[in-house]
Amino acid sequence: MKVVSVAPVKNVIWAFGTVLAMGLSSCNTETETPNPNPTFTTDFNKGADSWTAGLVDYNEQQEGIMEFSSKIAALPTDTLKKSMMIQSHNRSDDAFMYLTRKLTGLTPNQTYKIGFEVELASKYPQNSVGIGGSPGGAVYLKAGASGTEPQRAKDNTGQWKLNWDKGAQSEGGKDAVLLGTIGIEGDDVKYQIIKRTNSQAPFSAKTNDKGELWLIVGTDSGFEGLTTLYYTQIKASLTKQ
Repeated sequence: MKVVSVAPVKNVIWAFGTVLAMGLSSCNTETETPNPNPTFTTDFNKGADSWTAGLVDYNEQQEGIMEFSSKIAALPTDTLKKSMMIQSHNRSDDAFMYLTRKLTGLTPNQTYKIGFEVELASKYPQNSVGIGGSPGGAVYLKAGASGTEPQRAKDNTGQWKLNWDKGAQSEGGKDAVLLGTIGIEGDDVKYQIIKRTNSQAPFSAKTNDKGELWLIVGTDSGFEGLTTLYYTQIKASLTKQ
């Protein structure tokens, strides 16, 4: 059987069955088929693992004031560990900042049910108050997938838009599901690790004819201020439908 591959495969942990694991040394021929139900896990303590960052839902005239950046950085809750830091200043009341990467080697034109598990460090209390909305309760974490590469483009008003249907703020869309908010418990503005999943919200996506699928994880913000997050792990479990 052919081992499913991710391009590139560095730092990606595969969830193989016992039989497949025993046959790794021989699973490399053109006639072999992909693992039907792979799991992909990225641990950002080991590096970026081909995830790239983007920002949409703002006007081109705001380009210089969005304060958008991303990099591998020390985790605030444990500076001996690394994470993927991403930040932006929402000037448009609807900024969406995201991470994305491509998976390959999947079954072409196949629909997969996908379970997402996202772990990150946030410092924004769920019930805090801010301009436009709560820094914690009005910033919505989403995850999604599609056989079409996510690309941003300007519309005829100069607004940067994503070519996926991710939904608006607290609502998911065809290509993304709402995982919850980035809000933490209590009132202290101090980074802590939070975990979000779509266990209560089933999500499916279809690969393209090359067996490719793009993943996306991001935040849809209703808080008009600076949001800085540190992603520690992203996991996607795929099951054929």
